[in-house]
Amino acid sequence: MAKLKTGRHTSAIKAQRQAEKRTSQNKGLTKKVRLATKAVAASVKTKAATLKEDLKKAESCIDKAAKKSVMHWKTAARKKSRLAKAANKAEAK
Repeated sequence: MAKLKTGRHTSAIKAQRQAEKRTSQNKGLTKKVRLATKAVAASVKTKAATLKEDLKKAESCIDKAAKKSVMHWKTAARKKSRLAKAANKAEAK
């Protein structure tokens, strides 16, 4: 890599690189949460046998997103609660 001329804006260039990298990682985590949540919703709808595993995977994804501050911890708790409530309702029927 060629040496950059140092100046006042080199820190801004680095900050932009960091922001792009973090945004990319956050989008990936958000997508995992969304897909896992949809899988649970589909399992609830069809009363699939894989409901427990789907729920466990979704809760794990949500916890990871909350741990990395992609999602607020209270939002994560609310999502997990609603998924568990739906799963329990489906199992009871």
